[in-house]
Amino acid sequence: MEANKISIERELKSKSANIIWSLMSTPEGLAKWFADDVKFSGDVFTFTWGNDWSHHEVRTAALLEKKDRGYIRLRWSEDEYRDTYLELRMDKSDITGDYILMITDFAPDGDTDTLEDIWDANMEMLHRSTGL
Repeated sequence: MEANKISIERELKSKSANIIWSLMSTPEGLAKWFADDVKFSGDVFTFTWGNDWSHHEVRTAALLEKKDRGYIRLRWSEDEYRDTYLELRMDKSDITGDYILMITDFAPDGDTDTLEDIWDANMEMLHRSTGL
């Protein structure tokens, strides 16, 4: 089975590199829109969706690369494909001056639509929690 690469871009209503970088690279920032709880230790992020006392999912991801105010690249620990990753990248729009969040992720065959729906929900949560 192969993994299909998906790329998503969303312009955020912010001209602050510090705000965008914090939202995409720190546990506190990621917990506002990506997962319910995020911890970072060593080079490993631990993401929790749901509550500890009820149904929840926990996944870990290794930090592969990071460029300050540029991008963060992770690999899910259970990922069977060695060439797949999750990348959150920021860039500035030449037209508006606002920052753009660019997401690269990989979905198993047949799950591309599901993964795109998950990212749409994440982007909606980012907008609701931050106004961006």
